[in-house]
Amino acid sequence: MAESAETPVLRSAPGSAKKPKAKGSPKPKKSPKGSPKGSPKGKQRSAAKKDEEVDLSMASMGHPEIFPLVLTEKTQEIFNCRADVDVTAENPHKLLKREDIIDDMKGRAAVSDFHPFKKIILEYPGEELLVVFDRELKYGQIFYLIATEEAKESILHPPEPEEEEGEVKEGTPEEYVYKPPVWKPWVSLGSEKEIEEESVKERTTKVKYKISRRQREFGARVKFHNRNASADPKHGYVECTSYFDKNFTIRQLEKNVGIQVVPIVEETGTQTKWTYPKNATTQYFPRDFSDEEKEKYLSSEDLKDFIVSVALRVEIALQQNEILNAFFDDWKALAEDESGFAGKSDVSLKEYQSFTDLHYLKDRTVSCVCWHPTIYGIIAVAVTERLSYEDRVNNSGRLLLWKAPILFWSFADPIHPQLMLECPEDIYCFQFSPSNPNIIAGGCINGQVVLWDISAYEERLRNAKSGTGGSKNTTVNMPSFMLEQQVGKEPHLVRYCAVSSIEYGHKSVITDIQWLPEFFEVNRMGTMFENRAGVCVQLVTCSPDCTIYFWDLRAHRPTLQPSSEKKKEDKLILAPPDVPTTFKHLDLCWRPLIKVNLPKTDTGAEYSPIKLSFREEHYHTKIQDKTQPQVKQEALVEKLPYSEIQATSMKPLKLLENVTSSFFVGTEDGEVLYTDWKMERDGDSGRLLSQKPSNTYIIHDGLVHTVQRSPFFKDIILTVGGWNFAIWKEGVTSGPLLESSCTAKRYTVGQWSLSRPGVFFIGREDGNIDIWDLLEKTHEASQTQNVCIALITCIKPWIYSSKQHFLAVSDDFGTLHVLEISWTLSHPSLNERSSVLHYFEREVKHLEFSEKRREFREEERENMERENMMKKTRALGGQRSRELMEEQTNQDYTEFLDLEKTILTRLGVLKGPDRYASRTN
Repeated sequence: MAESAETPVLRSAPGSAKKPKAKGSPKPKKSPKGSPKGSPKGKQRSAAKKDEEVDLSMASMGHPEIFPLVLTEKTQEIFNCRADVDVTAENPHKLLKREDIIDDMKGRAAVSDFHPFKKIILEYPGEELLVVFDRELKYGQIFYLIATEEAKESILHPPEPEEEEGEVKEGTPEEYVYKPPVWKPWVSLGSEKEIEEESVKERTTKVKYKISRRQREFGARVKFHNRNASADPKHGYVECTSYFDKNFTIRQLEKNVGIQVVPIVEETGTQTKWTYPKNATTQYFPRDFSDEEKEKYLSSEDLKDFIVSVALRVEIALQQNEILNAFFDDWKALAEDESGFAGKSDVSLKEYQSFTDLHYLKDRTVSCVCWHPTIYGIIAVAVTERLSYEDRVNNSGRLLLWKAPILFWSFADPIHPQLMLECPEDIYCFQFSPSNPNIIAGGCINGQVVLWDISAYEERLRNAKSGTGGSKNTTVNMPSFMLEQQVGKEPHLVRYCAVSSIEYGHKSVITDIQWLPEFFEVNRMGTMFENRAGVCVQLVTCSPDCTIYFWDLRAHRPTLQPSSEKKKEDKLILAPPDVPTTFKHLDLCWRPLIKVNLPKTDTGAEYSPIKLSFREEHYHTKIQDKTQPQVKQEALVEKLPYSEIQATSMKPLKLLENVTSSFFVGTEDGEVLYTDWKMERDGDSGRLLSQKPSNTYIIHDGLVHTVQRSPFFKDIILTVGGWNFAIWKEGVTSGPLLESSCTAKRYTVGQWSLSRPGVFFIGREDGNIDIWDLLEKTHEASQTQNVCIALITCIKPWIYSSKQHFLAVSDDFGTLHVLEISWTLSHPSLNERSSVLHYFEREVKHLEFSEKRREFREEERENMERENMMKKTRALGGQRSRELMEEQTNQDYTEFLDLEKTILTRLGVLKGPDRYASRTN
């Protein structure tokens, strides 16, 4: 058998475990808290049951002195026994003082991790208890507690193994001594029964069949002939019917039976006879009490008792209605609170789709991304050549032959562009018109402004479908341009309608373009008037050539010229048949309306603007339920073309005083400016000059990529540039409300969330996106997620429905990633807007306090310097030195200039000092 005859003591024979006790065997000991003799048996049983429940040791494994212990991170920090820091696998022992553990149980009560072992710790005889770090989870937890002094000493000081008598000392050769086996009787431990039970035995008798054939029939010829099966039913058709064989019976051991109780269904119907309609009216009058009855009931004791009995309940009900909202949905608010602050489990961005093309996007980078304002799943992408200035100059000949277009992608077909816009040069920025999404304005690398009209292709974008013209045999792994050549489906190329004059435009690349709102327009002085056209007719561009231009789409009143010359020009300038004539009046002769410069206050140089942010920004969002049918919008402003909208009118325009002309600017050198676009007339020459920036801040250490206002707070601005970002409040001149620390990787772009006031996204040059949540953290990003391996160039969010929020992210390799924003990042909590507003107000108060403290310290320093100077003067005995006299003279002259400036300002000769004086932080 498998058992060895040498180990009969380790296991007992079967049945030996249940032997009756001897007559003189000792009785089991009672617990210390046991009841005295003669007490009821119920108390003894409850005490024994209680002792069994308290036992948490590893007695079942043969170690009653070991108790598995669960220590939280808070407890580990309190007792300096942090896993893999204070205790490791090499040094797993930690001695804890018994008094410290008792103090912890008293202070934290049931929250303490040692509370389940309170009795063991209080009865422990020693001063220190041993806690062992169990990295291998041998006893089920990461720590275990030693409950006896003997076990603690044996673990801390294990006994040294004694050398056996026959052990050979080191340095001497071992000699093998043969020991013959000793015969011992075999003792059965029950293994033969287990083998017998597990073995497979055949219980049913096998059926034997014997098939024989006569010897003479082997090798005989076989002759086949036809037989009519219907004529001879006996031999033509043989049916093998089933029958009951008594030799083979199968006993049914288990049977599954299902019973369904169904009520009796009865269908009945009635038909109501409809007669002809008949109009019927009823007139009634209220039944009023007489004066005697009113006096009787009002003076009755029953009415007084009733009012007194219900007065308290009515007051309580009125108070509850005033304090609590009876129509408030508590369940919905509970779910919003859990998902808003506590339940931030899912804060990731899931990739929904990605768009790329090997033909149009090869060796190109995405410069601008815009969602279509009204059509679901349509997104436009502008691409430029990924070349440096030297490479662009060397490859200028090749770049003139092929310009990078603007591609329109659709969710329905992620492989083929639905539309392409032809560009005269590489486009660095473009925007859809807020009043008419079919009008698109873009800025080129050479400083020109381009206009497109895609009204003829709106239906094509709405009906965008997947596939390549219905071909089913196309190869999936082929590039998109090969597929299009095979099936003959090239994206339609739309030519631009108009381009501005290169002579009067920007001299450098246009880095930002913004549409002015449809409710106001500006004149050449920068004054804002009411826009009676009701459509967006003006836009603003900026460029690093130190200029900001205002453009007007309307046809201005031309100069008088002979009719013959006008007819000749009409004959010479003829638009191609496939080009819309929407902006024919602007092509190649479009000039800016206003030119705004940004002069520096200390020198004659000018700032180089990169990004703009007006107070009336537009956010092209589409909130529509996908399950509802999409209603086609009516044609916008078709009754009056842009060429017929006059810039001036016979009636005087209404001056708008509630619209501000101040705006924020981010520059090429990292400055953030706050300036005004209104022009001022020079008193000497009479020319129109731009105002100097009222505030200048140097916060960023690189080019400012983003200047954007919050969709929820019009006076909160986010700026991103260099290695940090900042959040500003319009009207606060002391500095930013929040300024981040410098990061290891450079920031490239930033964007506010369209659904949560305290969330914004920032792209980095290593392909990661930092997700910031001001309600969770303000010193670091809440989460960082990797999107690609290249530099992130653009981030644009979009809301399709309450359940679907998208984030478009483009990289330097020309790939467009569309990410789906999770529920936590897209749905605000119940009071999130008020919480974020309270945070901004608190930061404003902090800045005001810091500014007052700084002024106080400055004044205190000046007073100390003045006192020191006076002490030096007294020490000289009334004879001042030459340096002290010059310093006193300069100080008196400065005070005189300040007094003179104050008097002239009060008289109106000089302009008063601006409260937003330029300061450098």
